[in-house]
Amino acid sequence: MNELLMALCFFSFGYVLNMFYVSVLYHRALTHKSILLGPKMMAFLGLTGAWFTGLDPKTWACMHRLHHEHSDTDKDPHSPAHLGLMGVWVGQYKAYLVIQKALINKDQKITNIVKDIPFDVSFINRKNLSWLPYLVHGTLSVLIFLYLDSAWIGAAYFLGVMSHPVQGWMVNALAHSFGGRNFNSPDDSRNNHFVALVAFGEGFQNNHHHYPERAKFSVKWNEIDPGYVLCLIAQALGLLKINRFKT
Repeated sequence: MNELLMALCFFSFGYVLNMFYVSVLYHRALTHKSILLGPKMMAFLGLTGAWFTGLDPKTWACMHRLHHEHSDTDKDPHSPAHLGLMGVWVGQYKAYLVIQKALINKDQKITNIVKDIPFDVSFINRKNLSWLPYLVHGTLSVLIFLYLDSAWIGAAYFLGVMSHPVQGWMVNALAHSFGGRNFNSPDDSRNNHFVALVAFGEGFQNNHHHYPERAKFSVKWNEIDPGYVLCLIAQALGLLKINRFKT
């Protein structure tokens, strides 16, 4: 197998793993309950989520619920309507840190938003060790580089598994600025097919804001939701259950 193909395989593995956590477990399951997790899988998510994404799952879910409640208003934690397209990049990170701090400090106004989530903010986030997952995956990337004698393959793994800042910006900025609308929602949510393809269905923001509790983000024949395919595969493996009443 040549170097380029190997690099693509390692990138794809890391990228799909990241999207499974963020799009399926964090978003569809933890935030909206369109995917049902058993107690063991829920506990597994609480323990491993931050390690595989660099993002605390409870904080992510809280921020996303606030986004839906205040979509594209000045209270939205990451809207291009008041941050600008490029401003979303920094704005979403700052909002994440503010919400995480509020959860750690047990701010009742914020904790009530995610009181149904049966685990606390991740240990590494509570102890100001949020850099640790990046170090772990960076070390794995170096080991891959040394073992396979290819910096490209090592870098491809790291860029794949730690790709969430780019995904998040594309969804929050581009899919609230460019694209068509199937529904007349009160916000600026759009269906951006490019973002949806890259971010495993997350780009269908207009569909999702109209049906936030549906596991499947596509509604038309020409809308492709790779994240829902991951849901079906995971259900077949017994890892979760799609909430059919919300699809």
